[in-house]
Amino acid sequence: MKKTIIALSALLLASPVFAATHATDDTVAAANEGANTAKEKLHHAQNEGKELKLKSEHAAEGKSHSTTSKMSEGTQKAWHNTKEGTEKGWDATKEGTQKGWNKTKEGASDLKKKVTE
Repeated sequence: MKKTIIALSALLLASPVFAATHATDDTVAAANEGANTAKEKLHHAQNEGKELKLKSEHAAEGKSHSTTSKMSEGTQKAWHNTKEGTEKGWDATKEGTQKGWNKTKEGASDLKKKVTE
């Protein structure tokens, strides 16, 4: 019985911390979303630069209209699209996992409140 009372007392003292954590979680999620968007734009620009560099190399070599150069450029573009798509998927998975974890923490906090009432 003493352990239960001590545990409930600790929960009551910690409940403001859980509320502050919720606000922080939302702020972190918004910051992560902005960072992901910036990262996607950066990688897209880098990939476009690589594609333009390859095209200019082919043009300098006089191969810009050859089948092999077009295949090479197409392959590079497809690879970059695949990388960008994978990165978006990974970011979405991380965000979803974080949201799930935040909901779990909120549920635990709500449950602790119900127990203390």
